[in-house]
Amino acid sequence: MTEEDFKNGQVLLIDKPLNWTSFQVVNKLRWHIRQKFGIKKIKVGHAGTLDPLATGLLIICTGKFTKKINEYQGQVKEYTGEFTLGATTPSYDLETEVNETFPISHITRELIELTAKQFVGEIDQIPPIFSALKKDGKRLYELARAGETTEIKSRKINIAEFEITKIDLPKVNFRVVCSKGTYIRSLAYDFGKSLNSGAHLSILRRTKIGDFKVDDGMKIEEFIASL
Repeated sequence: MTEEDFKNGQVLLIDKPLNWTSFQVVNKLRWHIRQKFGIKKIKVGHAGTLDPLATGLLIICTGKFTKKINEYQGQVKEYTGEFTLGATTPSYDLETEVNETFPISHITRELIELTAKQFVGEIDQIPPIFSALKKDGKRLYELARAGETTEIKSRKINIAEFEITKIDLPKVNFRVVCSKGTYIRSLAYDFGKSLNSGAHLSILRRTKIGDFKVDDGMKIEEFIASL
């Protein structure tokens, strides 16, 4: 691809690695595009954050295509991953240590399957306190890390599919198809609660955004090598 191609606009499908922030991926790609073509400035942005502990599809837009970011962000997303039952964490995932444990001896395959069905359709969800949402100009995770408690309002989200793919207690594997604004971490927490236990998200991978698939994506190194 040429300098003009990137300026006119490209959609890059990147398979985000573990422990990278979405922002770091954008910065890395922008830096390499600038270095390759000797450009001082080029717009590069992503269409939907993935947590550092999640892997999978990140849509990166360059140049004029950064205007399409809102359109891509609004599309339906698919995730696969793993819940760990019997324990919760303040962040609802592995970013923080376990803060409470619960029994799981009463949990059967049938109960798990029935509980999953309760979450399909339009539901109210409260975003995690450890999230990038803002309240009074501050990110919620900043307030959480400072030990401040804050009330977060629930919001309507839509879960089109919630499939349990494997059960090996305390681990439960899943596939979810959901609307913009869905927090899979919150789904893990609420799912555990509905089982009269607790749960946190232990693995998360975004596999699709609209018609874009992670299988068609590139590793960061592959993109750099293709320049």
